[in-house]
Amino acid sequence: MAGRLKDKVAIVTGAASGIGKAIAHAFADEGANIAVVDLQEAKGQSVVKSIKDKGRKCIFVKANVSESQEVAMMITEVVRQLGSLNIMVNNAAIIRQASLLDTTDDIWDLILKNNLRSCFLCSRESAKVMIRQGRGGNIINISSIHAILSEPSACAYTAAKGGIEAFSRTIATELAPHKIRVNYIRPGATYTELTIPMYTESVKRALFTRVPMKEIAQPEWIASVAVFLASDDSRYMTGEGITVDGGYVMDGSLPGATYWEK
Repeated sequence: MAGRLKDKVAIVTGAASGIGKAIAHAFADEGANIAVVDLQEAKGQSVVKSIKDKGRKCIFVKANVSESQEVAMMITEVVRQLGSLNIMVNNAAIIRQASLLDTTDDIWDLILKNNLRSCFLCSRESAKVMIRQGRGGNIINISSIHAILSEPSACAYTAAKGGIEAFSRTIATELAPHKIRVNYIRPGATYTELTIPMYTESVKRALFTRVPMKEIAQPEWIASVAVFLASDDSRYMTGEGITVDGGYVMDGSLPGATYWEK
């Protein structure tokens, strides 16, 4: 299979569903071989089967990517089975809704561990392999518009996503001499298995007063940006973030208001 990622090896964490699943499929469509990493084994194996049906190599690795030893074992297993590592996509994440006053130490630590520490561990261990291989590589981190846009009752989540962006820029500088590029994506509202029930008609009406394109993204729309960042199409980009949100963050208009009324 020809493609922009022909014969590259990519790890995608949280790839059993949602955006991670869409990225794994999009990479496979561009010729990559994929390691699906998740804790949901049944769903993960289903993704593996569908990618193998495309004619690509694909494996499932069950790992808690917030634990250092499991990440090290996961990286070793991917290289053993697929031969190398070229692309690391840090997508795995969780969210818990809680106001500041209701955010316990345990909730804070859980969110930061699963969303930010996991990104650190996977980036560090994948960079070691990429440096050793001497052929460069790509690290793509999945952030959120809520890294820069406040989300009430999600202080731990927004802190973790903001941390991912600062972390990405710092390691992009460090890894550039090794031809390893580090970039991140800020998805806005996106339909996934987990979010579909959340987007009720009332939520969509309210959301579309803020989103100029008046759509909620499909996971494949985020995945296509990941393909761009993983490919040579973005060869001169590192330490950058791409916002994919239908204009949500950039739009400063006041819906329903008229300026300079007479």
